[in-house]
Amino acid sequence: MKFNVTFTLLLSMLCIYLLLHPFKLSNAVDFNQPAFANSSSVKSEAQHANVAVASNFIKPMQELKAKFELKTPYKIRVSYSSSGKFFAQIVNGAPYDLFLSADQVKPDELIKRGKASALGRFTYAQGTLILWSSNATLVNNSPDVLYDNQFRKVALANPKFAPYGQAAVDVLKHLSIVEQTKPKWVMGESISQTYQFVATGNADIGFISFSQKPEHGSYWLIPEYYYNPIKQDAVLLENAEQNPAALAFFEFLNSKDAKNIIQSHHYTVN
Repeated sequence: MKFNVTFTLLLSMLCIYLLLHPFKLSNAVDFNQPAFANSSSVKSEAQHANVAVASNFIKPMQELKAKFELKTPYKIRVSYSSSGKFFAQIVNGAPYDLFLSADQVKPDELIKRGKASALGRFTYAQGTLILWSSNATLVNNSPDVLYDNQFRKVALANPKFAPYGQAAVDVLKHLSIVEQTKPKWVMGESISQTYQFVATGNADIGFISFSQKPEHGSYWLIPEYYYNPIKQDAVLLENAEQNPAALAFFEFLNSKDAKNIIQSHHYTVN
C-alpha cells in the first residue's frame, strides 16, 4: 500500500513537470518561417555567439545581425578588425566562435592548426575594390588621378593584415606605379581605418571596399582582373562546437535571406 501511494505521488509530480517543461524535439531554426514571438520566455533562453568580422563587412553584418536576431532566439556579439589581427588573436586563444575573414588564407591556416573546423567553412562573399575620394570631381572612374599624380596622399590598408590592402598593392603593380606612388601611401590597420583617412581628408584618395562607398564623392570601379579575387571565407572555430547560437548563425549566413543582404552591398555570392 505504501509503495502504491509513493508511486502515485511520483507519477503526479512527473506529469506536472512535463506540463511546465515540454520536451523540445529540435533546436533547428527554419529561416523561411516568420520570426519568433517576442516573449520573455524565448528571450530568457537566448544564447550568445562571439563573431569576429573583417572590417570591410561592417554594413552587411549590421543587417545580418538584425535579421538573425529577429528570426531566432539567439544573440550575437560582433567585433570588427583586420583579418590579420583576428587571426593572431584566435591563434592565441581569443574566445570567438565564428570568424568571417576577408580572405581564404587565414581560415586555411586556422584549420591546419586545429583552431577551426574544415567541415564548418564556406565562401560567404567575394569583394570588390574601388578607388574613392570624398571630392566629387577628383576621380573620374579611371586610374587617371593616379597616373597624373593629382593627390597628396593615397590610403590603403596594410597588406600584411588586410586582404583589401594586398589587393590595392596588386592594382598599383598592374598599373606599374608602385614606386611612383609609394612616398604618398598612408596605411590603415584595417580597411575601415583606410576609409576614415579619406573621409576625414587625411588622404585625398583611398582603396576601399565597394561595400563601404558612401553616396557622396567620386570613385573608380577597378576591373577585377587588376587584382586577385577577394574570396572571403567564414569558418567555425573550436569554441563553436557546443554553441547552438554560433551553429545557427553559420547556417543562417548561407541562407537565401543572408545572400540577398550580402548582394545588396556589392558583394558576389555563390
